Amino acid sequence: MTPAIFGMSGARLTDDERDFFRDSVPAGYILFGRNCVDREQIRALTAELRALHGQDDLFICIDQEGGRVARMKPPEWTRFPAGEIFDRLYQVAPASAMQAARLNAHALGLELAEVGITVDCHPPLDIRWPGGHDVIGDRALGAEPMQVAALGRAILQGLADAGVAGCIKHMPGHGRSNTDTHKSMPTIEASAEELAIDMQPFRALNHAPIGMTGHLLFTAWDTENAATLSPTIIENQIRGHIGFDGLLLTDDIDMQALSGTIPERSSRAIAAGCDLVLNCWAKMDDMTGIAAALPQAGAKTRERLRAALEGTGAREGPPDKAELLAGRDALLAAAGIAG
Repeated sequence: MTPAIFGMSGARLTDDERDFFRDSVPAGYILFGRNCVDREQIRALTAELRALHGQDDLFICIDQEGGRVARMKPPEWTRFPAGEIFDRLYQVAPASAMQAARLNAHALGLELAEVGITVDCHPPLDIRWPGGHDVIGDRALGAEPMQVAALGRAILQGLADAGVAGCIKHMPGHGRSNTDTHKSMPTIEASAEELAIDMQPFRALNHAPIGMTGHLLFTAWDTENAATLSPTIIENQIRGHIGFDGLLLTDDIDMQALSGTIPERSSRAIAAGCDLVLNCWAKMDDMTGIAAALPQAGAKTRERLRAALEGTGAREGPPDKAELLAGRDALLAAAGIAG
């Protein structure tokens, strides 16, 4: 098994993709808007991926948070709100906010499970710091660590209720970023004591099945390597201080925050302690280069992958998605917040 998550170029597999995936046996796949036309098409695509691997519990993920981070869009799919709305509700009614976040995530998860998606790269547990770059912005669940953890826990539960595994991101914390990692490397000069605050939500939810790193340089810990490529940060902070022992993915390895070729970055990430490399853009040269550069997934990674997918898969019968969304909206309306 190649320890990588690969993207696909379109609404169905090309012949080259089908042959490459069959030969390289990646750990899983990620879907983007280019792969999402309608329910029937996604179901056919995910079914073909399962058939290639001969397994039902396949890692097939998507970034479906709500708000501006949504690959499955209206009118075919429901518009879900960004995390900020649950932050606003928490300020006046914490218990209602947690319940609304859980109902929302359950309904969102039902849409994913219905088309064969088993993992949502959600929730972000990044604290919203004043002056932080808008790459997080309204995606954040708040500015207080335990609030973020409480809402994040509700989201993980709602997704699990639908048969979808959540993925906490971006460890060890993206909220202080002063730039967009898609475009350049953020340098975070906060002290170790300050950064301990950023890690509190992740520590509270360190039992999550899946987590994702961030491509940020934290000078308090490593002056040369972004977290994704830093053995020191992964071992001492993510695995150590946070206590996360689940399946650890990189953020998209193609982001401009990192330097070197895509296979070089991928090798460094696996050597640093990441379990899987996330490569989103379906560029065949990059994917074949990654497969050639990486060792086969080790026993610990395989076990973490198996554990992450336990309990995933579409549920039969109730609850009804409309009832879940009505319950969410009633909680928001009671606080005078429009969904």
